Amino acid sequence: MTDKGHFMDKIRFAFADGSGEDDFYVLEETMINGNTYILVTDSEEDEAECLILKEAGQPEKGDSVYEIVEDETELMAVSKVFEELLEDVNIEI
Repeated sequence: MTDKGHFMDKIRFAFADGSGEDDFYVLEETMINGNTYILVTDSEEDEAECLILKEAGQPEKGDSVYEIVEDETELMAVSKVFEELLEDVNIEI
């Protein structure tokens, strides 16, 4: 994955199982068929690993809840949308 000149917001995610927290950089956000998806990476480096997360609901605290998209068909479709939104990014699944 490459991301030349695109500003990334850093967000802290807490794992639902209580096993801790981790920071991710949000590359892009989009809505498809009423579902919100975000493309995140754990590094600002070229060739970084990325995940596509899908908003799963709102807990009582008001924080967003996201799940990793694992369905291959959904993953392929959403990754193509993110590649179009971020012209300089190539997502390999």
